[in-house]
Amino acid sequence: MMEDFRGQKPRFFLDAMLGRLNKWLRVLGYDSICRRILDQDLAPPRLKDGRILLTRHRKSAQRLERVLLLNGNHVENQLAELRSKLEIDPDRSQWFSRCLVCNTLLTEAPAEKIRENVPEHVYHENILKIRFCRFCGRCYWPGTHRIRMEEQLRQWGF
Repeated sequence: MMEDFRGQKPRFFLDAMLGRLNKWLRVLGYDSICRRILDQDLAPPRLKDGRILLTRHRKSAQRLERVLLLNGNHVENQLAELRSKLEIDPDRSQWFSRCLVCNTLLTEAPAEKIRENVPEHVYHENILKIRFCRFCGRCYWPGTHRIRMEEQLRQWGF
């Protein structure tokens, strides 16, 4: 049985077969990492640091603790399962707060660091809305890609 996570924000460790779910959990603001767990030595340390393992692999779910076995084949179904089983409700103010590549929390972008990393029109139109990943250097801003992602989340009931 899963612990009660109300009042705290769960952190996740996903089996590699849930890579698309990993991206969407990061979009929703969750601390989420994704690795292959076929090596039994990799998962236990990640679970000891308080993460919940999400997997579709029954054998992994049977041999490890703090595991949630997901049955859905598509991200929409997996997110619905996760919301139902863990009773989580992502805080909209946390959406798009993590780097989709490396999971680092995004910060305000220092103008001198991003000027050459974003298109000129984006720099001038969104200078106060651009977020920066201090770890990998990626820049994020509220463009059409983000609008499409927000629409997808609305369609999924968020």
